[in-house]
Amino acid sequence: MKKLKRDQNINNPCLKEHELTDKCFHKNNFDYEKCALQIENYKVCKSFWHSVQMERRSKGIKPYLPPVEERDRIKEEYFEKLNRDNSVSD
Repeated sequence: MKKLKRDQNINNPCLKEHELTDKCFHKNNFDYEKCALQIENYKVCKSFWHSVQMERRSKGIKPYLPPVEERDRIKEEYFEKLNRDNSVSD
């Protein structure tokens, strides 16, 4: 992996979503409507990681953006909590 790509992966937890959006734009001649799903997915990703950073900052946890090796666990915990919350409200 190139150094630049590795750095982007460290600094951008939504790199995959960003790349999928770019790929869609190039494939569809930058037609926003044809790429709406990819764009929305990227926005949700950015929002999620922003909220993680804000929570970590408020708790004094550094680094604010979790290391790459912790991100899968953080996402799993979030979805487990979301599933528990949804099953309680049903």
